Amino acid sequence: MTAAQADLRIDRPAVADGAALWRIAKDSEALDLNSSYSYLLWCRDFAGTSAVARDEHGEPVGFITGYIRPDRPHTLLVWQVAVDDTYRGRGIAASLLDGLVARVGADYGVTGVETTITPGNTASERLFGSFAERHGAALEREVLFPTSLFPDGPHDPEVLYRIGPLSV
Repeated sequence: MTAAQADLRIDRPAVADGAALWRIAKDSEALDLNSSYSYLLWCRDFAGTSAVARDEHGEPVGFITGYIRPDRPHTLLVWQVAVDDTYRGRGIAASLLDGLVARVGADYGVTGVETTITPGNTASERLFGSFAERHGAALEREVLFPTSLFPDGPHDPEVLYRIGPLSV
C-alpha cells in the first residue's frame, strides 16, 4: 500500500453510495454510463461482489462493480471500474481489484475473473494485464460483442478478457 492509499478504506458499497458511484462513472468520460437507478440497485443487490474505495471522510472515490456469472459460479465478471479524477494515478483501481478478488475468492470460491474492454482503453488493458501478471494467471482475449450487435449507434467492440486460474 502506498502513502497515497493509506488514508483509503476499501469495503462493500451501500445503497447510499449509488449516487456517488454514478457521478464517478459519469465524470470518467470513459465508461458507458448506466442510469442512476442502476447504480442504486447495484449497491443493493451486488454489494457482495463489488467494492468501493473511501477517502478519510468515508466518501466514495473509486469503485468496482461485479457479479458472479450464473453459468460459471467460480468466475467474477467485473462490470465497471472507475476512480475519481482527483485520485487517479495512485494505484487505487489495482488495490480495489486485488481486494475484491481476494474477498470474493474467499466468499464464493472464485478462481477466474472476466471483464470486457473496448479497444484503445489502455488504462483498463494495463489494469487487467498487470492483475494477471501479479497473480501468475493466464490472460486470454477474444471479441465477445462485435460492433454489429449494438443497436444504439456506433459502439466499439467489447473484448472479453478472461484471467485464470487464480489460486484461492
